[in-house]
Amino acid sequence: MRRNLRRIAKIAVAAAVVYVFPKIFLVYAICGIYDVSRNDERTLALIERYFLGNGFFVFLLSPVNALLDLLSLPYINQGVYRLEDLPDGHQKEIVRLIDAARRANLVRQLEQAAAGGTRSMFFFKWYGTNVETVVDVPEFHDEFLNVTTIGVSVFNKKQSTSKHFGPLRATLRVLYNLNDVMDDSAYIVVGRTTQYWRDKKLFIFDDTLLHQSFNETDRVRYNLFVDIVRPTTMPGLIKAFVRAIGLFMSHGANRLFYARWKVQKTPQRP
Repeated sequence: MRRNLRRIAKIAVAAAVVYVFPKIFLVYAICGIYDVSRNDERTLALIERYFLGNGFFVFLLSPVNALLDLLSLPYINQGVYRLEDLPDGHQKEIVRLIDAARRANLVRQLEQAAAGGTRSMFFFKWYGTNVETVVDVPEFHDEFLNVTTIGVSVFNKKQSTSKHFGPLRATLRVLYNLNDVMDDSAYIVVGRTTQYWRDKKLFIFDDTLLHQSFNETDRVRYNLFVDIVRPTTMPGLIKAFVRAIGLFMSHGANRLFYARWKVQKTPQRP
């Protein structure tokens, strides 16, 4: 009932915008259709989820995301990336983070803190700002040219997310599975792409595409969780935009996106 009421309210708002601001609605209609078309499975369920479900906030940001795509040209957003698809500087920073995570043995260090939670997120860097958490990894607080957020996402056994969209395309999402998975019961799905963590530990993608993560195993799953500035000829402009996002998110807006997570971070390091 409550879900239907929310949908009716969204339709009513859209109808009011069409009536009062037809030109603005036209811009949103074009950007929304473009956004949906980027998903390789364009089903009625996806369209409904995007315009009336948990993608509605992403729809509201669709003009911003379309502009970010234009500002990133001639780098075309590939949706799902291999490490070698990225510029050398991006590749080196990703490898550097993975090496630091391995040396820190994060799985062992986070086991006790993550115990009992269904899904936990431990942040070490948040939109370029260093933050404290229950584990200290000094390398994560180094300066990076392209990395903006560093964390670890922890799924307890038999835990999965719903299908969802990330909000903005200023960055790409980098996931690296920190512990060994023994079967195909832990994986991520982005459109027609399914990656099983047993087969490959590294996955890079545009998280504004519809995606879903699964851990159907009887073990806890630990993923290094990184946002990296997308390739662009104007990195300074994109980084300034990311810093502005960080300021907005620091005032509690992150609750919109991590409402079902136990988030582990404290204020900025001195």
